[in-house]
Amino acid sequence: MIRASQQRQVGKLFSRLRALHLPAGDYVVFGSGPLVVRGIIEASGDLDVVCRKAAWDAVCALAPPKKVAPWSVELVSFDQDRLTFGRSWAIGEVDPDLLIDTAEIIDGLPFAQLEHVLGYKKLSRRPKDLAHLEAYRAWLSGGPDLSVP
Repeated sequence: MIRASQQRQVGKLFSRLRALHLPAGDYVVFGSGPLVVRGIIEASGDLDVVCRKAAWDAVCALAPPKKVAPWSVELVSFDQDRLTFGRSWAIGEVDPDLLIDTAEIIDGLPFAQLEHVLGYKKLSRRPKDLAHLEAYRAWLSGGPDLSVP
């Protein structure tokens, strides 16, 4: 079960993202966010957002992008790196347009389809991603619902 402090933290991140009033159809929540909002994993404490066009321009107007090693991607971060925006994804062959165009709207925000998130996590194979894949398998078989109200 998600702890109350985690619920508040992820709720604040979702609220912060909504407050930016980014143009619909130009961004999507990716990374662990789609698993968190569906109750598959506990809140991770940060939110990764893939942007294009006007959404990218909007976040760049608020803070300058920074190049991040070792992947050489440009990111814009807010709230002590808890809310991060990029135009691409550093790991794997991720098509930002596909992620954005096939997003599922949940509570007014666009979230990447699980198939895309799981594909990236399978490729990444970091310890946390392997744990997320295991949590997904448990969720499919009727495991606990950790969704954020």
